Amino acid sequence: MPEPEGGMVRLPPHELEDLLEMAAVRGARQALAEIGLDNGEAATDIRELRSLLQALRLARRTAWQTTVRVMTTVVLAALLAWAGLKLHLSGG
Repeated sequence: MPEPEGGMVRLPPHELEDLLEMAAVRGARQALAEIGLDNGEAATDIRELRSLLQALRLARRTAWQTTVRVMTTVVLAALLAWAGLKLHLSGG
């Protein structure tokens, strides 16, 4: 390690980059360990979570589309029933 100059340590740029990279890797490993993704199955777990989220989004979108279709059908059926009653009552 370089000698301190005036209370400060000077590192060549490549050593500083190496030190920062090691710290980043260590921090990433620690963060993954804290959320339980530090084993060899982490990539599989993340893919499964993404797949589950995609399925949930699709189910939610399909539910909304179905709700809109049902509401549209109910409104149209009510309009047809009302028109039928009006025609029947008016003798048409």
